[in-house]
Amino acid sequence: MARLPRLVVPHQPHYISQHGHDGQPVFRDSGDYAAYLAWLRDAAKKFGVAVHAYLLLPDEINLLVTPSDLDGLGRMMQWTGRYYVPWFNRKYARSGTLWTSRYKATVVDAHSHFLDCCLYMEMRPVLLGAAADPADYRWSSYAHHAGIATDPLIADHPLYWGLGNTPFEREAAYRRLMERGMSSNEIARLERAVKAEWAMGSDAFRQDLEKRTQRRVGPARRGRPPKGSISAPK
Repeated sequence: MARLPRLVVPHQPHYISQHGHDGQPVFRDSGDYAAYLAWLRDAAKKFGVAVHAYLLLPDEINLLVTPSDLDGLGRMMQWTGRYYVPWFNRKYARSGTLWTSRYKATVVDAHSHFLDCCLYMEMRPVLLGAAADPADYRWSSYAHHAGIATDPLIADHPLYWGLGNTPFEREAAYRRLMERGMSSNEIARLERAVKAEWAMGSDAFRQDLEKRTQRRVGPARRGRPPKGSISAPK
């Protein structure tokens, strides 16, 4: 069965993930991470995509972004890969593909899931045992959100600005959210949505998205339809 085209909704946040081919590393040293971020920053600016959060792990990338049009997200990812992959291959005397498949994109209801996506992304190094604290992991946007260092790649989302009236208030509020953490059920639901590329949001959000895009954006409901939900033929 042919795969559906990737769902992209302008002006809506998207959780992006992409993994190394067969689990191989796509970043081997600090220079690799820095090079990828530099090209990503150029591409985001070039194609009108706001990057709100990111996490680079040795074998994968995670981004939370908002495209300004239908084509910008795909062009940003393609442009970044077009520069980074040949550079990486030359550096390590390898050839061939770097990624296991096309990147995954999950549309996010900002009001209900934006901050959860940021927090999950930036706490993953701790969940994976790669760091004792989110602040200890260099290749994520946590330092920016927590007020440790300003990251020129990041375009702050209005919901982050809504955490406080001053930078100090916003950063302190974000650190408190990170300290509170997320439940295992919240994490599992988010991970399932990202893996399947199902939209993250309320039932009303998904229903509206399905109406606008004329496609299913979440798992099919189990069981028989409610009684009376199917009209008798005329």
